[in-house]
Amino acid sequence: YQHSVLCQTCMPYRDPGDVRTWQRHNGIVHLLIQAGQALNPTQKVFMDVGLPFGPKPRLVLYHLNTEALRKQSPLIDLEDSLTAFVKRTLGLDPGGRNIRTVKDQLTRLAAADFRLGALYDDHAVTIKGTVIEGFDLWIPRDPRQRMLWPTTVQFSTRYFESLVRHAVPLNEAAVSRLSHSAMGLDLYTWLAQRLHRVDPKKNAFVPWVSIKEQFGHGYGKMNNFKRDFRTTLKQVHAVYREARFDLDDRGMRLMNSRPPVLRRLISKA
Repeated sequence: YQHSVLCQTCMPYRDPGDVRTWQRHNGIVHLLIQAGQALNPTQKVFMDVGLPFGPKPRLVLYHLNTEALRKQSPLIDLEDSLTAFVKRTLGLDPGGRNIRTVKDQLTRLAAADFRLGALYDDHAVTIKGTVIEGFDLWIPRDPRQRMLWPTTVQFSTRYFESLVRHAVPLNEAAVSRLSHSAMGLDLYTWLAQRLHRVDPKKNAFVPWVSIKEQFGHGYGKMNNFKRDFRTTLKQVHAVYREARFDLDDRGMRLMNSRPPVLRRLISKA
């Protein structure tokens, strides 16, 4: 599952370096992510934690959302569930280097603060809050595994209650096949929450300029972005065959489509 707002805006694709804030917007929806700090259990001081980036924090958040909804609790124990998720969905060795990357991105995600906003004709609304309200950070005893990561996280009450109302169900097999691509995951979740809401009698048109604003951060020339976007869209369409759209030189036309997970299955999740 992913929250509907986070299906419309996204985290960085690549490591932004020393940047401590990140802003994106899609239409009236705006997202601000601020890199956070965490108390180091060995040094006993607060340390800066970088911004989450790439496909891994997206995948971790899908997992956290799913676990919270499955247990109907904002408190999530990650020890066994994260290992199973990494093996099943990502196909990674839980003891390898890739799992350490997953856990590093989990720490970044847990420490970050999220701020959401909506811009209207004559006013703007800002929601100051956080996704993960608290986390238990520890360092494993094995010196070869020396890195901080949370073993327990707790969603904020506000985020959890909003997630219950606005969770977008995702197909785990599709997520697994797109797990290498941050853009692919963002495009898939966007279509998953958007296409079934398109008016069946009236298609929705999105010009290339708007597509690049949403998915093209880090790209300079439009032609380079168009090339990569078309390639990624083909990958997404291969795992979401029900998606109906047209893409041409002017932009993308969205058509009403069945969601990747049917409503009758959502109630069983």
